[in-house]
Amino acid sequence: MSESDAQDVYPSVTVERASVQADTPISPLRLGERLKEIRTKSGLTLEEASKLTGLARSTLSKIENEQISPTFQAMQKLAVGLKIDIPQLFAPPKSRQATGRRDITRAGEGKSRPTGTYEHELLATQLTNKKMFPFKSRVRARSFEEYDEWIRHDGEEFLLVLEGSIAFYSEFYEAIELNEGDSVYYDAAMGHMLTSLSEEDAQILWVTAS
Repeated sequence: MSESDAQDVYPSVTVERASVQADTPISPLRLGERLKEIRTKSGLTLEEASKLTGLARSTLSKIENEQISPTFQAMQKLAVGLKIDIPQLFAPPKSRQATGRRDITRAGEGKSRPTGTYEHELLATQLTNKKMFPFKSRVRARSFEEYDEWIRHDGEEFLLVLEGSIAFYSEFYEAIELNEGDSVYYDAAMGHMLTSLSEEDAQILWVTAS
């Protein structure tokens, strides 16, 4: 099967990929500063934090002023007493400003892309650089032999059966029957393909992401 043929069987996937430059500076770890930020945002004094965590006030002060590094046991006490997860001591949650991106696809108004084995309906087609690539498909294929080779591509994929029943074939597992409401999440680099088992073409929702 040529590359152009493969694209005809399966919609091309354009997803946003995060990249890290080799010269991106790495911020030094400032655990004491982070601890003080968590404590003050919780409205706690050093004395109150001491009672909650079971650590001496002087110990907390030294940690916050980067004079000592806490042991793992001390970090466990901090996490329990301040009701946080240990990773929160190392880095604040990343904040991302909402961009207001939105794309509504009315029923039946997706972009049609028919193939020999599927009838694809692409959704949210006005958005570019999507992190997810959603589309609905009617599964026309009725036998494994209708495919020239396995379908495979980058990323991971979620499949939900909307109507009918399908056989889900995958490269490393036995074929499995999926019925209306059933779903499967899998590595899309693993060869996969579908056939309809129901009298009418099965309809599925696919969401692909990197």
